[in-house]
Amino acid sequence: MLFTDRTAVIYGAGGSIGGAVARAFAEEGARVHLVGRTRTTLEAAAAGLEGAEVAVVDALDEAAVEDHLASVGDVDISFNLVSRGDVQGTPLTDLAVDDFLRPVINGARANFITARAAGRRMAERGSGVLLTLNSASAHGSPMMGGTGPADAAVDTLVRNLAAELGPRGVRAVGLWAAGVPETLTHEKLAAVDPAISEAAVQGILDHLAGMRMIRRSPTLAEVVATAVFLASDHAAGITGTFVNVTGGMVVR
Repeated sequence: MLFTDRTAVIYGAGGSIGGAVARAFAEEGARVHLVGRTRTTLEAAAAGLEGAEVAVVDALDEAAVEDHLASVGDVDISFNLVSRGDVQGTPLTDLAVDDFLRPVINGARANFITARAAGRRMAERGSGVLLTLNSASAHGSPMMGGTGPADAAVDTLVRNLAAELGPRGVRAVGLWAAGVPETLTHEKLAAVDPAISEAAVQGILDHLAGMRMIRRSPTLAEVVATAVFLASDHAAGITGTFVNVTGGMVVR
């Protein structure tokens, strides 16, 4: 059991990746706190997880985040998976200013607030892991709107957190993942585009697979397994970087 007697707080735990991470952490012995803005999705993700706690907290609200962590107590793992409101598929020259800035502001704010709150507590105790995830779009990806600048801001935040907190026993690290098939189901995409067909969804998945060196998309289980590794003592020598789980879609 990798996380016996450890406490993990997962922001955005009601999503596909967040819920799967919460379950994997719990299976490794962690006391998991599933945090997000929608109670129904959080409770669904927490179903069957012994001892799991659910809290409705907006990660953009620093007072709410601080109050919640004060109630949790010691934190060993903090993982930010909060959605940012990205708008993609529109050329930058046609994109509204607010649509461009939203993911940059929300992504930087949510990651800063949650990492600062957990990082303070971890540094006092001399141990802990700050985790996050983005799409590795910081080095140039067309038609991604504000996603690239948002990823760049978070990439840099992770490196700076690692530099400042490393001497106090705290690691900061992230994952790059993009187009995880289980997050691109027909049901999920139809919520954004009701006219989308099953064939169109499969076409998207096939296109993404063809863009990768391994000619397939990494699965949700593979992304989660990487998160478990990075949060564990097996990755004690890894900090200040992002681990690439894109299957070679991005080469850095």
